[in-house]
Amino acid sequence: MSALEQSAKPNSPLSFRQLIFLDTQTMNIPISPTESRVAVLVDCDNTTPEILEFALLVVAQFGRVVLRRGYGNHSTLAKTWQEALVRQAFTPCLQYQYAAGKNTADIALALDALEAMFDHRADKFCLVTSDSDFAYLCRKLRERGATVCIVGEAKTPEALRNASDQFYEWVPTPDSNPEPATTKAVQPKVEQSKPVAVKRRPKLIVDAVALLASNTSEGYVHLGALGLYLKRTDPSFSPATYGHSGLLGMLKTYDLLALKQEEGGNYTVGLSSLAMAETNSIS
Repeated sequence: MSALEQSAKPNSPLSFRQLIFLDTQTMNIPISPTESRVAVLVDCDNTTPEILEFALLVVAQFGRVVLRRGYGNHSTLAKTWQEALVRQAFTPCLQYQYAAGKNTADIALALDALEAMFDHRADKFCLVTSDSDFAYLCRKLRERGATVCIVGEAKTPEALRNASDQFYEWVPTPDSNPEPATTKAVQPKVEQSKPVAVKRRPKLIVDAVALLASNTSEGYVHLGALGLYLKRTDPSFSPATYGHSGLLGMLKTYDLLALKQEEGGNYTVGLSSLAMAETNSIS
């Protein structure tokens, strides 16, 4: 007798497994046991609520967010963060200061992160903070096999950026508060031309290609391996920082690099003949 047939009988108890089967069959919930579980832990005392939406957009690419927590003292959570935490379904973790100058919220965040890792509730962590005190936590999580990304502001120290697998810098947008009405005459708007984004070609790309390609028999490296290397050396690296839409388009602007399209459409990159000539002349 199937679970559906048994459920049709009056007063027939269902086991826990049968209830779960009926629930997933009714709601059509996709179950993926290999999907990554992400924990988003926010240091509310150190950053602003406007960063929260950007952080959630970032972690959406990594997997399913299973933990959403915001840590702070009473004044922080009750005044500036309450609306944002409620709207984005975050659990507020209130920490009282037992002594002046002691930040108990940081300790609570670190302990919860380690607990979630050891309990296998999360294997990827997103720390929303610009506080370099969390650099040691990042290193301990990565030593245990977890992936850690940081979402922070421009003030984030290098120590914290380099302690993560990937760093995402949040750039605040200017406030669009309307000006109060005045009796001044309305001035005609003057159209201003938009500044053209300058596309830069940092030398670090050429150095990275030279290093990675030197270990291959053909002298070429796949773009995926190059991108992974650049992220490992600098978690905040992004082609957009240099005015490019993507890594492939960025590499096409280099005279010292040569791109080659392999079978299947994948690209590899190596040093061009010009770069090889310059290297030989220097040596």
